[in-house]
Amino acid sequence: MHKIMEMLEDERSCVEVAQQLYAVEKAVVKAKRLLIHDHIDHCLGQKDQDVRSNQTLDELKEITKYL
Repeated sequence: MHKIMEMLEDERSCVEVAQQLYAVEKAVVKAKRLLIHDHIDHCLGQKDQDVRSNQTLDELKEITKYL
């Protein structure tokens, strides 16, 4: 966020600021998805799962892209 504030203070173009905001937004979405996947793996996953359980976990991970 500090970089964006500097860009505004330096009167960088709106396009440059918008591009930076877009990159930040995408990074936050990716971090959220990774956090959710990690939670699913560690909290819901078990070593001795059957195939059906693995499919369920994969479906839950797929759903997270829409969050």
